[in-house]
Amino acid sequence: MKFHNDLFDRISDEKKERILDVATAEFSRLGYSGTNVNVIAEKLDVSVGSLYKYFNTKENIFLTVINRSVEVLEKTLNDVMGSESGFFNKIERILRIIQIHSRDNPQVINLYNELTTEGNIALAERLSHQLETISARSYRQLIDEAIILGSIDTSIHSGIFAFCLDNLFLTLQFSYASEYYRNRMKIYIGGDWDNDELLIIQMMKFIRKAFS
Repeated sequence: MKFHNDLFDRISDEKKERILDVATAEFSRLGYSGTNVNVIAEKLDVSVGSLYKYFNTKENIFLTVINRSVEVLEKTLNDVMGSESGFFNKIERILRIIQIHSRDNPQVINLYNELTTEGNIALAERLSHQLETISARSYRQLIDEAIILGSIDTSIHSGIFAFCLDNLFLTLQFSYASEYYRNRMKIYIGGDWDNDELLIIQMMKFIRKAFS
């Protein structure tokens, strides 16, 4: 989907990234309703009018920011799914990518949280289908292929298990990016909460048991 105007496509990649980085920081810090386009423009040292030449509304700025993350997600999943490794190796690779990406890009992860709040239901409806379809398609395909190969339990319902798997991934990424979810992880795991390798090993044990 495209939420920006054609003029945005014609500016340099460096300028695009700067605009989206500033917008991401503001939306992550203040939420959608608390973010002021005037402040974004001020931090970019441009006029509000110039910003609205690229995006018709604040909503479209927010959705463009989210859409950039969707494109990264799709590319990452395509890379993993296209590899020659087996089912569980692909799952482990996704877990490790989540650890790195969530820690390095907490603002982006927090935008997903912002998108799912009740106050932003209209925003969610515009983007959630696209966002969730990418994940659902990839995980269902991964599970279906493993069922055909007989490497996992063939009685599994691929849609339900894909849904459960995605919820594990979501919880993990929020645990690295959100203070609330991080504290929640500490309560459950205790002193080992920051042992990344142990977390991967134990989650893979859980996943292997679930699919076996």
